[in-house]
Amino acid sequence: MTPVLHVADVDLVRDGRLLLNQISLTVRVGEHWALLGPNGAGKSTLLSLLGAVTHPTRGTVEVLGHRLGRVDLHELRSHLGHVDPRHTPLSRRLSVRDVVLTGATNTLEPVPRRTPTVDETTRADDLIALLGLAHRRDAPWPTLSQGERGRTLIARALMPSPRLLLLDEPATGLDIAGREQLIERLDLLQSTFPQLSSVLVTHHLEELPPGTDHAMLLRDGSRLAAGPVEDVLTSDQVGKCFDHPIELTRLNGRWTVHAART
Repeated sequence: MTPVLHVADVDLVRDGRLLLNQISLTVRVGEHWALLGPNGAGKSTLLSLLGAVTHPTRGTVEVLGHRLGRVDLHELRSHLGHVDPRHTPLSRRLSVRDVVLTGATNTLEPVPRRTPTVDETTRADDLIALLGLAHRRDAPWPTLSQGERGRTLIARALMPSPRLLLLDEPATGLDIAGREQLIERLDLLQSTFPQLSSVLVTHHLEELPPGTDHAMLLRDGSRLAAGPVEDVLTSDQVGKCFDHPIELTRLNGRWTVHAART
């Protein structure tokens, strides 16, 4: 089966700076990857390649079987769910349902004189409920908490039934309750859509859903390790990635990090 993502020996240079160095990665159907590393490691830069937003300087990137540089990027992006809660300029007048429905047309505003189909409205309501927002379906965007906005955007990204969901630090700025509600719903998504693959960027292991099965550690634009989580997320390797000795434990699928005792 064709991988959902295949990145081979990729370099990315911007303004003379090497941002990514010899990165390779393969994501298969139903796999859930985490991209981890300190600030400035290149995580979001790599995600922009995976989301067909940026082209590599050297190497190849294949997304859903299509090589960047040989495919209509706008068409390709319509098959991806890319969520960055920090950079989505939505109208203040839209309700939760309005926002989710814009995912059907891949627009930031409802298309003038276009009425959503019954199937689209039903799917939007189902996704809103799945993300734990049924009670806020008609709430206007400005009244939502940061966590509710993030989950609304995930529902929006799932409207066109993408094969790949890309999440750029979705728990940034959330309090404990908001973080746990997000993780619970991401875990539910993984079991509800078994064919969906995902890549989640974070620098906090505590933010990873229990269903995360693969990980890549990045530092200074280079890959330190990649593969199944049990091989990659070890105290030694994560400590090297963040340049700090740590003790890493996992209980019921969730990770906890402590400073290593000296």
